[in-house]
Amino acid sequence: MEYHSLMYLTVAFLGLLSQCLTRLTPRVSFPMGSPGRLLNRFSSADVSNTTMLLLSEDQNTLYVGSRDAVLALDVSQREAITMKNKLDWSPSETDLEQCSMKGKKMSDCPNFIRVLQFLNATYIYACGTFAFSPRCTYINSKTLTMTSLKPEEGRGRCPYDPYQRNTAITVDGELYTGTVADYRGNRPVISRHLSEGSHVDLKLDDTLGWLEDPTFISSSFIPSEEKIYFFFSEVGREYDFIDKFIVSRIAQICTTDVGGQRTLQRRWTTFAKAQLLCQSDNELPYNVIQDVVTLPPPEGAPADDTLFYGIFTSQWSVNSGQSAVCSFRLSDIKLVFSGNYKVLNRDTLRWSTRVQEKVANPGECGLHNASDNTLRFVKENFLADDSVRPVGRSLTMVSPDQYYSHLVAQRVKIANKRDYTVLFLLTESGYLHKAVLLEKGAHIIEEVQVFEKPQTVKNLQLSISKSMVFVGTSEGVVRVPTANCSFYWNCVQCVLARDPFCGWDPTRRACVDATNTEASLGQDVDTGNVEEACNSGPLITRARFGPNKLPPSTCPAGELVSVSLNEVVRLQCPAASQLARRVWERPNSRLSPDLYLNLEDGSLNFVATPATLGHYLCVATENGYQQTMAIYQVKQKGSPTPQTAASANQPQTHQSSVTHAAARPGMPTSMVNWPKRTETRQRETQPKLPPSNTRVTTGLLGRDFTMWAEESGKKEVQLRNGESLLLSRGPCYLKELVVVSVLLVLCFSVLIMMLLYTIKQRCRSRTAPQASTPTRDSNRGTSVEREALRGSQSVRNKRNRQAMHSGQENGVVCSEAPKGSNGHLPNTPF
Repeated sequence: MEYHSLMYLTVAFLGLLSQCLTRLTPRVSFPMGSPGRLLNRFSSADVSNTTMLLLSEDQNTLYVGSRDAVLALDVSQREAITMKNKLDWSPSETDLEQCSMKGKKMSDCPNFIRVLQFLNATYIYACGTFAFSPRCTYINSKTLTMTSLKPEEGRGRCPYDPYQRNTAITVDGELYTGTVADYRGNRPVISRHLSEGSHVDLKLDDTLGWLEDPTFISSSFIPSEEKIYFFFSEVGREYDFIDKFIVSRIAQICTTDVGGQRTLQRRWTTFAKAQLLCQSDNELPYNVIQDVVTLPPPEGAPADDTLFYGIFTSQWSVNSGQSAVCSFRLSDIKLVFSGNYKVLNRDTLRWSTRVQEKVANPGECGLHNASDNTLRFVKENFLADDSVRPVGRSLTMVSPDQYYSHLVAQRVKIANKRDYTVLFLLTESGYLHKAVLLEKGAHIIEEVQVFEKPQTVKNLQLSISKSMVFVGTSEGVVRVPTANCSFYWNCVQCVLARDPFCGWDPTRRACVDATNTEASLGQDVDTGNVEEACNSGPLITRARFGPNKLPPSTCPAGELVSVSLNEVVRLQCPAASQLARRVWERPNSRLSPDLYLNLEDGSLNFVATPATLGHYLCVATENGYQQTMAIYQVKQKGSPTPQTAASANQPQTHQSSVTHAAARPGMPTSMVNWPKRTETRQRETQPKLPPSNTRVTTGLLGRDFTMWAEESGKKEVQLRNGESLLLSRGPCYLKELVVVSVLLVLCFSVLIMMLLYTIKQRCRSRTAPQASTPTRDSNRGTSVEREALRGSQSVRNKRNRQAMHSGQENGVVCSEAPKGSNGHLPNTPF
């Protein structure tokens, strides 16, 4: 025990000293309602808490367990989600009154569906909390009607509390659940119900302490092993800590288990559990599991290559708000369960490594026919001595600023026959992150906002054949396409996205689905190398304006910006993505920080002077590739402008603050709309312009803009809160205002300090000791010091009278001597 305690204390200390985690920034962000990421939503005024999702075998119907109802939604059409049937299943008024009399809130007393599983091709088995009195029923999946008017008792199959987490899975028509079996939630149980044939209903032995206040997360059936694995978190009794230490567990049972003949009758004989350790070297462990998903092995690979991806958080405040994703291989899990087991001393309630001879292997299938001696051994030895460690003994991904709650995983085979794993992770803030796992770490391709309000109970369901992710929330059901290839308007953006679902087709000159084609596509998921992947595709010219790089006579005209001298000019630079770094350049000169101000939104601000007139270029760099995003020509109003073929087609503006962006179809949401400009391009075709009412939204750097494409010759920028920012803004004197404000603050600070110093001196003169009043300091001083004090007392009295007279004239009166909190004069010893 001392060893484990010391080990975790050491890990905790090292975790505090560990290096900062790199922030995983989604490349593109789509706020709710963005046209670049169209989603389908289902919601109804009389339907709420649509959190339990069950997809039919043909994946055309989505069954939803909600509050007081079970829904059948038609998801076969890509344009919309419609309701096919609805089964109302709510408690009676008597049930609600009894629930309220138990001290429960009326808002928690309805019937919240918490189990929704297929028994066969015809029937669905559903269980609900039913006013804190669980009930279960059979539902015909075709007609969505109950087969019996009287529901069954749901104790041990469904939780009482709608906020209590549980898990359920059906295998061969039998229901396996992990939940609590009493009203108070003190009897956790893993059990089998609806047993058929020679099987009998089984559960855990309540007296053994096999579970310690668990929170059930998920369950998975592995056919090749004939085992069901349960994932949960519980109190780790094997660690002797002052506070309760939470550990993540994986437990197993065999579907062929029928219980013992004498020992462990109607109890599991194959139950065993082990710790899931999501931890990297020299870091605090992520010890609280939040969700787990099973990823089958690649085609042709053995079942031992099955992976379990889990989201973990930490109970320590130092990791508050962080999430980690770990993956565990089935072969490693089997190895831990076939190893040594700990033994529990029933007298001291302490765990220790087993030292006696191993009689049997706990968790092994077929133990129901074993002897009583063997069953007693597995009854006392059910905790594996070793822990299941993640693949590669490292974390799959870590997010220091996002709290993930749910995930689904998909293995994607691209055109070059390579496999990539894509994770869809749901954040507590309401975004769905799409991440691809690479050798150098995770890359978040995009984030899509799916709900606004925080959700306590959510669910994800992946449809691989439909290429959809379904999100169940209390607000409704949201359908998110797994791929969004048409959003990327050229080869550069298609490759830089590094999306395994998407690749650039040079023949069609479009970003297409890479999983449904055998053609040679421009795609580089691992490195995002644009130069190699886009040899046959259009490339954006990367002209540079740096010093001595481009003669002034050859500068492209760019977008004309006419200004008056001494006006503040703001040049806007659109961003290709949130990962792009934008840099401004001028021909044959450098941008001095004394004259130019670069803001976080990528814009360049400066005062128009003869020295700052001329050409400006904004270059965006992402993954080593540079793109020209904007070219401007700033000139003084009234000065002649050379008429060239390029500049004659451009509209001239007369504003000092202009916002420009490229209006291209599928423009990323982190870009703004800008008029057409004469930028040199190589081998690029003109894409189709979007309709005039196309709306593009950006969530870059926490600021959400709404841009409207050119309509009737008017270009307007509208902020989210409704405030409009027209291109015809007046001059801005931001720099001068800042200088004047700083000077005023300094002057006021000096005046206040002088006034406080004067008041302090006057108050101190009033509290100075008089000649007739002995003080502690005067008593301690020598005779020479006391003589000097008396000699200067007359001078002090004179100054005090002058100060009092002056203070009364100025309205300053010190009524008493200031004292510290200890009752003595400030800054004097006591």
